[in-house]
Amino acid sequence: MDLKQIQELIKAVNKSELSELSIKDGDFEITIKQNPHIEGQVATYSAPQPIVHIPQAHPAPVAAAPAAAEVAAPAQTSSENLVTIKSPMIGTFYRSPKPGEPPFVNVGDSISAGEHICIIEAMKLFNEIESEVSGKIVKVLADDASPVEYDQPLFLVEIA
Repeated sequence: MDLKQIQELIKAVNKSELSELSIKDGDFEITIKQNPHIEGQVATYSAPQPIVHIPQAHPAPVAAAPAAAEVAAPAQTSSENLVTIKSPMIGTFYRSPKPGEPPFVNVGDSISAGEHICIIEAMKLFNEIESEVSGKIVKVLADDASPVEYDQPLFLVEIA
């Protein structure tokens, strides 16, 4: 299962009444959860043989898939001038391109649309996330090297 298929599953679960979807395919296993406060159905799938083999290669940053950029569209917050940039996928949030390097952005930095602002690692793929808006970083809402959920707020940006 590739990243694009996982993103499609996330979208499908988000649009459905399911609260959780688990897929186990040999050694590969994924669980997608949404709104734990809402009671819903749980779907589970198990296949007899693995479909995906993930090599233990040296991962390198890759550009985010176009579908991820569309999902990352910012949502307006309560203040007219502030926008929340949300995670386009489930994964691990990284503020810098490599350990020991400075973060892509810090509080107070000005950013422009299309600028890389973070990396989200999903299934050993490093996806560079681009800003959809131009403005100034007001707050970083996720901790470096922490797991993030789909649609979780990552940055608060004041629109220029």
